[in-house]
Amino acid sequence: MATKSICLYFQVHQPNRLRLYRFFDIGKDSHYYDDFANRTILRRVAQKCYLPMNQLMLELINQYKGKFKIAYSISGSALDQFQRFAPEVIDSFRALAATGRVEFLAETYYHSLASLGSDSEFKQQVAKHAAKIEELFGVQPTAFRNTELIYSNSIGEIVYEMGYKTMLTEGARHILGWESPNYVYTGETQPRLKLLLRNASLSDDIAFRFSNKDWNMYPLTAAKYVTWMKDSVKEGDIVNLFMDYETFGEHQSADSGIFDFMRELPAAVLADGTFNFVTPSEATKKYKAVADMPVEDPISWADEERDITAWLGNELQSEAFKKVYAMKEKLAIVNDPDLNDDWGHLQESDHFYYMCTKFFSDGEVHKYFNPYDTPYEAFINYMNVISDFQIRLDEKRAALDVKETVNEERNQAPAKKVVRKKAAKK
Repeated sequence: MATKSICLYFQVHQPNRLRLYRFFDIGKDSHYYDDFANRTILRRVAQKCYLPMNQLMLELINQYKGKFKIAYSISGSALDQFQRFAPEVIDSFRALAATGRVEFLAETYYHSLASLGSDSEFKQQVAKHAAKIEELFGVQPTAFRNTELIYSNSIGEIVYEMGYKTMLTEGARHILGWESPNYVYTGETQPRLKLLLRNASLSDDIAFRFSNKDWNMYPLTAAKYVTWMKDSVKEGDIVNLFMDYETFGEHQSADSGIFDFMRELPAAVLADGTFNFVTPSEATKKYKAVADMPVEDPISWADEERDITAWLGNELQSEAFKKVYAMKEKLAIVNDPDLNDDWGHLQESDHFYYMCTKFFSDGEVHKYFNPYDTPYEAFINYMNVISDFQIRLDEKRAALDVKETVNEERNQAPAKKVVRKKAAKK
């Protein structure tokens, strides 16, 4: 029997959280970020997750002499904060990159919803992110992972146009029907784009259920998990385990045994002999696609619906989304670096997630990640920032108009007649 594969991928992201920005700050104070919270949270997660997990991954790669492989996508927002607040995290990812057994994926620089709001901005952010990955880790990404695994036929077409032949997305049940996520697929309208689909059940066993003592499968051991993967892939080629990196040590505490589980997993997998580990790009080279996957409306890995309603499911989110992307044309004209950077951070998907009003099956998840007491507070705070940003943008545009007018007047003014004095007679 041909060897099956496991593709283990982690998302790494930290948003730039906004400070409490009051109505009376508009037009007076244009510093939008809660620097204390951003630094404190990043340092905490670095100590609990990024540094110990990176060290563990490095040890496992070396221990199994390259048979253990993993993949990451690290948002530009996270990379910028690492460089600012925890440069040792960058060094630890560099050590992983040096092994040659880690694939770094491309994504939107600001972990944004640009693929839903502006094709040109989407392309610019992906290019900026790829350049940052190459600058820091010396590799050029060849596979793509969109923010929150968001995918549709039209997004897939753009991703392929940008040069990526492999893309990760969700194995959404309402799209797959009776088909399995454990195969390689292609885009329906771009058949040369290979798709890897997250095995949601097996991924969430680690990401969400691992420490739940009320779970009827608790506790989860590496040996038990390998058995589940074997059962899942009886019909299929590959198990795609995609999850937030912060699962380890942050969402699932070290006391839960999550690090021990990960330490034991490669040994259990390789001893069994059913699977090997592959990176996303290796997976789509190794296995042929079995079918195309039609996705007219965008899907994601969020919530039970696996759609985009976590970010754009209510009027608050839609209003904020329209407002921020309506500035695109004027920003392009002004082309101010500071405004462009702030605009990028204001696109981070987290700001829209905080405005979500879903308090049913996924309510606790939304509350855990939300620094605001209510979605309405998140909306008001965000829109206050947007109002100040709009003032800055309009002022820059007006100043540019004045400058252009002055230059035009200078160019159109008639040249002064030069009067030469007669030479004095000797």
